Amino acid sequence: MFPRDLISGFFLLSEVFIGFIGNSLLFVLYMYTFLIQPHLKKPIDMIFTHLTLVNVLSIVFRLIPDVMASFAVKLLFHDVGCKTVLYAYSVTRGLSICTILLLSAFQAITVSSNHSKWAWLKSKLESCIFPSLLFIWIINTFLYIPMFENVKGQINFTVVGSGYSQTYCRSNQVRYHTTMPLVTALIIRDILFVFLMMWASLYMVTLLFRHKRRTRHVHSSSVSSQASSEKKATLSILLLVGFFVFFYFSNTFVTFYSLHRPKSSPVLDLVSGALSSGYPIVCPYVLMNNRKIISKFMFSFSNFECTFSTRGCHG
Repeated sequence: MFPRDLISGFFLLSEVFIGFIGNSLLFVLYMYTFLIQPHLKKPIDMIFTHLTLVNVLSIVFRLIPDVMASFAVKLLFHDVGCKTVLYAYSVTRGLSICTILLLSAFQAITVSSNHSKWAWLKSKLESCIFPSLLFIWIINTFLYIPMFENVKGQINFTVVGSGYSQTYCRSNQVRYHTTMPLVTALIIRDILFVFLMMWASLYMVTLLFRHKRRTRHVHSSSVSSQASSEKKATLSILLLVGFFVFFYFSNTFVTFYSLHRPKSSPVLDLVSGALSSGYPIVCPYVLMNNRKIISKFMFSFSNFECTFSTRGCHG
């Protein structure tokens, strides 16, 4: 084991720890709200909860194999294990981009005015969330099935030749009759979804700018409080979209560069792993930056604690 492997191993392990802690904490907060304080939940909280779950799965299936390889844990995945891990990561990656698009579209419709062309959707948003999440699970589950034909396990960490490779998996030379249609469909989907994310983000920025100009001289506490809450949620989603676009394009560039190299590069593999898991790691802390989530949990938890410790609350 080389010092470089130890450094990369501890770096990736720190990413796993930071990302897992952040997403797990946020998932617990949302589940606590759903189960213990259901009157405090909002429709959009279901999308946030789903996003944190997808983030955890992405970190597990993308980083854990890399961490094991860095510490020379040679698990012989062979074909079955290799295909399972790579398939699971691909599905969670697809779920991530679909969830972010759903989140940005949901918030864009929510903050739109009652006179906009999207106003008729507001009353139907909450009932559409679960079917939408179920639909993207079904689509992504079946979309990546063709990759099984072009992936095989490897029992060592040296990959020579072009083609996609991960720690325990690599693809053969591209089979155009099976791989290219899938790759083309994924590229078109990703470009379209990123474009729609950016369009929804620009739409929300425009609405926030207009709202700021209209309410500049309004000092009603109830109106300003509600507007401030929606503004904070919108800004958090705009940050999420911004981070996703940055990590997506950065990782795409590194991946395509790696594909056209005659030999696999450990440095590029490390960079690719860091970029592909960068968004799931950053995401929960962007959401936690909205102080209302934490304060709402602490307030509800204190009331819950008082219920079971009357002596401490009244004595």
